[in-house]
Amino acid sequence: MRRLLGSVRSRATLGATLVVAVALVAAGAAVVLALRANLTGQADGQAESAARRVAADLAGHTPFDQLDLEGDNPVQVFDQDGRLRAVSEDLERISGTGRGAVRPEAVPASDDDDEEHDDSLEAGEISEEAAFSEGSATVDGETEDYRFAEVQVEVDGQGTLTVYAGASLSAEQSAVRTALTAMLVGFPLLLAVVAAVTWLVTRRALRPVEDIRREMAAITASEDLARRVPQPDTHDEIARLARTTNETLAALEASVERQRRFVADASHELRSPIASLRTQLEVGAAHPELLDVDGAVADTVRLQQLAADLLLLARLDAGERPGAMRLDLAALVREELSQRTADRIRVEADLEQVEVAGSRGQLARVLGNLLDNAQRHARSRVTVTVRAEGSCAVVEVADDGDGVPEAERERIFERFVRLDDARTRDDGGAGLGLAIARDVALRHAGALTVADAPEGGALFELRLPAD
Repeated sequence: MRRLLGSVRSRATLGATLVVAVALVAAGAAVVLALRANLTGQADGQAESAARRVAADLAGHTPFDQLDLEGDNPVQVFDQDGRLRAVSEDLERISGTGRGAVRPEAVPASDDDDEEHDDSLEAGEISEEAAFSEGSATVDGETEDYRFAEVQVEVDGQGTLTVYAGASLSAEQSAVRTALTAMLVGFPLLLAVVAAVTWLVTRRALRPVEDIRREMAAITASEDLARRVPQPDTHDEIARLARTTNETLAALEASVERQRRFVADASHELRSPIASLRTQLEVGAAHPELLDVDGAVADTVRLQQLAADLLLLARLDAGERPGAMRLDLAALVREELSQRTADRIRVEADLEQVEVAGSRGQLARVLGNLLDNAQRHARSRVTVTVRAEGSCAVVEVADDGDGVPEAERERIFERFVRLDDARTRDDGGAGLGLAIARDVALRHAGALTVADAPEGGALFELRLPAD
């Protein structure tokens, strides 16, 4: 049962059936109550009509023994003292009128002249209001439920007489039983139809979902991320789910491909310094006098830097969150410049104190990579500017080199990408510096772009939120 209810189709079918069942029960109850009220009203009308007919005869001074009390309506006529004066033939038992007498009482003639009169009614007047009650009566051996109407009439010389007349409720009870029987038979059939239709409709509606699930299972088993799930030709939620799933697969495929290239490029970049270092160490082991210590140290430093870059990229890809430390960008730039030895490239700085929140180590790496890149490609001068611009902190690093062609301005931020001139001028770079800088900027909710510098070289602009 639990497994069955785990199906969306089962839950949808059960939910729809329950809703329809509740609606049918409520509608059925309303119909039965309305039917009963209508038929009860009709019975009240019949009972009142019969009572008023007898009352009219009494108002016309018809003697009790000459009243027309034959018919389907049981009738009782009581005088002002509560004595039964007239009753329907074959009435054997009655309840609901408050007076169970079924045999008329003999009254001396003198008592008829001494009746007290009801001051609220004039002689021959029939009360406008009728009271109603419900009970049962046995007539000629048959017992049925009745609605009784009570009507009062003032008769000259006899006082106030009370007439009770009943109307059978058999028609109402029969109609209600028929309606209940129809509901008991029809409702289950209708619920079965609703359940079947809902089951078939949901099956048809969820068929694309099952196709998507089956294809995703096949993709998982085959590890072929180039495959895509079928997309239905509709504009509903399932079609949007298929599109989103395919977009996710495309992004995953691109990510895996990027990781593969990353591993391949990393292996290639690591192979060169490791091979060079091994060669120098083997030569040094065989011929100590030929050991190039400076070259071995340079290869070791290059290998160490490459390993550090790869580890940082791995942490960034793993979703490492930047810290929330408040940092002064101007102070961070000064510290980075102080660690650099003077060379042929002149560095000019225009620094304004601006605070940002982030990781000190990661932002220092960004500034270092931008300065390294600028000094690598500058002819004679590098300009560093730190300023506040609205709600952003802006760091600009410009050089007077050849600049970056517009077609290559996005590609240089990819991993292991080096332009041809960079490879000739610097055989020590692995093409990770700018990729690391942009990744760090993005994870600090910032941006890193490149444009033309006023001196004709490249202008790298780092924007970080300052609030």
